[in-house]
Amino acid sequence: MNDPAFARTRENGMEFGSITGSGKLLRTALGPMVFRAKDSKLTSRLVKVLAQVKNMDTVSARGSRNVAEGLSSSTAVALLEGFDFNVKASLGIILNSIVTVDDATGTISIAEYNPLEQMRSPEGATHFSLQAGFLKIDFATGAYELSLSPEDVFALENNTVTPELIPAAVPTLAGTGMHLLLIEFFQEVNGSQYMLNNGAFNVLNLVKIS
Repeated sequence: MNDPAFARTRENGMEFGSITGSGKLLRTALGPMVFRAKDSKLTSRLVKVLAQVKNMDTVSARGSRNVAEGLSSSTAVALLEGFDFNVKASLGIILNSIVTVDDATGTISIAEYNPLEQMRSPEGATHFSLQAGFLKIDFATGAYELSLSPEDVFALENNTVTPELIPAAVPTLAGTGMHLLLIEFFQEVNGSQYMLNNGAFNVLNLVKIS
């Protein structure tokens, strides 16, 4: 525990603990969003990216470098932006359209597109839903605030849609702003919508950090 020969080992251990804590905090902050679109390797993939973010911390001493300080770097932001919580269904594979974010309101807009021609959907799906999340998270204190838009449901048909997803409120917490897009697929039977069990095509993407 105190041997100088193992100083680097102790420092690495402290930083790894900080990284895993940050990953758990982010997953907890997203609540049901991440539960509905994740893969079996999410925890390890997220830790790997957050370790790279931590390495961008240029102010803390070795052993104390952390995600909160790392995110002050534009390079670190670029590492985390675009992260897919379900690696089996990345946003770029499932949706072929332009996604834009209003930093101030958290509104996510998707350019007009035809779902049948510009979306990859699972067999048996008849409908899909879109939802935006505006998260403010403070990795230093562990505080977070998440605001969600209503879920907009669309039929998978030969038509065009121009979604605009507006979160219910703008989070007031000080911290890092994260804008997320959730896509889920359903099957309609006799007027009722049922989520497809495997969820393999469900998307949760960290579209932008502000």
